[in-house]
Amino acid sequence: MAIVHLKSGKPDSERADDDTKVRASVEKILADIASGGDAAVRDLAQKFDGYAPASFRLTPSQIEAAMNKVAARDMDDIRFAQAQIRRFAQAQRASITDVEVETLPGVILGHRTIPVQSVGCYVPGGKFPMVASAHMSVLTASVAGVPRIVASAPPVKGEPHPAIVAAMHLGGAHEIYVLGGIQAVGAMALGTETIRPVDMIVGPGNAYVAEAKRQLFGRVGIDLLAGPTETMLIADDSVDGELCATDLLGQAEHGYNSPACLITNSRNLANDTLREVERLLKILPTADTAAASWRDYGEIILCDTYDEMLEVANTMAYEHVQVMTDRDDWFLAQMHSYGALFLGARTNVANGDKVIGTNHTLPTRKAGRYTGGLWVGKFLKTHSYQRVTTDEAASLIGEYGSRLCMLEGFVGHAEQCNIRVRRYGRKNVAYGAAAE
Repeated sequence: MAIVHLKSGKPDSERADDDTKVRASVEKILADIASGGDAAVRDLAQKFDGYAPASFRLTPSQIEAAMNKVAARDMDDIRFAQAQIRRFAQAQRASITDVEVETLPGVILGHRTIPVQSVGCYVPGGKFPMVASAHMSVLTASVAGVPRIVASAPPVKGEPHPAIVAAMHLGGAHEIYVLGGIQAVGAMALGTETIRPVDMIVGPGNAYVAEAKRQLFGRVGIDLLAGPTETMLIADDSVDGELCATDLLGQAEHGYNSPACLITNSRNLANDTLREVERLLKILPTADTAAASWRDYGEIILCDTYDEMLEVANTMAYEHVQVMTDRDDWFLAQMHSYGALFLGARTNVANGDKVIGTNHTLPTRKAGRYTGGLWVGKFLKTHSYQRVTTDEAASLIGEYGSRLCMLEGFVGHAEQCNIRVRRYGRKNVAYGAAAE
C-alpha cells in the first residue's frame, strides 16, 4: 500500500492537550451552574456574552418583535428550507412503526415508539449565527412529536438574533432562551430556579459545547458528540483543484479547528488543489479563520488505488464526506463509517448544511463508526411490552422460564414462573424450585 501524506495537520498529541484544557474548564462551569442556578448562569452570560437581561426567556411579544426584523426574502428562504427538512423528517417518521406480533398462540409481543418528553435544542451563534441548526433540531423534534421543545442560542451583537428566533419559532419551539455555550447547555440539562430541566440535549457546537454534552450524558440523553466541523473530499481526476479547494475552505471557515481533508489518487489534482487553496485564501473574506484551520488541521492524502482511498476514508470516519469520482455509487455501497455522504460534483456540503433536507447535526471524531447523525428517530424511544392471553401459553412459557431461571440459580425468578404454571397450567405438576 502506498499512501502518502502530502500535507498533515497538528499531531494527535497536541490535539489531546487541547482536549484536556477544554475538559477541565467545562467541568468547573457545569459545577458552578449545578450549585449556583440562575445566579451562576447570569454571571456566565455576562462574562462570555456581555448579556444579562431581566429574563433570558423571550416572551411572545419579544419573539414577534424579533421576527419583524427579518427581511421578507430571508423569511421566505427560512420557510423554504424548513419545508425541505420537514418533508424528509416526515418521511423518516413514517418509516418508524409500532410492532405487535403473536409469536406463539397466546403470546403477544410488541413495541411502541414514544417521543422523548422534553428536549433542549442548542443553536450555535458566535462568529457565525447558525440559523440552519434551529431547523435541524427544533423542527425535527417537532415532527417526532416531542411535547416540550426548549431552544437556546447566544445573543448576537447584544440582542437575540432575529433569523434564529424566527427559525426556532417556525420550527415549533415552545420556549426560546437567549443563552449561549456551556451556560445554555448546562441550564437546560441541570435546570435552575426558572428553567425546568429537559430529558435530552441536542445540537452542534464548539469543543466546549461538545464536552459539556459529554459530561452531562447519563443525567440527560444527548444526540451525539458533534464537535468542530470535519469535511473530507474523496476525489479523482474527474474534478479539478478549484472545485476541491472551494469545498475544503468552504468548511474550514467554520472555526480555527475545523479539519478538512482531500483523499485522492491523482497527484496532479493534489498539487492543483494546494495551489488553488493558496489562491483562494488571498481573496476569501473569511480567510483568517479558514487559513488557520487549513494550516493546523488540513490534510491531503495521496493513494494509489480506489480501494486504498476507501480504506483511509472509512478509517478516518469524517463527518462530511464528499465523493467526486467516476464511481460514486461504488463508494456509496462500500462506505460504512461517516456522518453524511454528498455524492457527485453537483452536490456539496453547504447545501446539506442549510437547505437540501437532510440533517446537518452529524457525528465527528470518528463517532460515525457507531452512530449516525441527528434524525427523527433520535427523539423517539422504543419500548417493548408483553402480554400472555391464554392458560396454555402461560403454562408453556412458564415451564421453560422456570427451568432457565434455575439454570442460572435464580430461585425467586423461577418461582415467578412456577406460580403461573400452578395457577394456569396442568394441575398438580410442579417445576423448578417448587419441585424441591
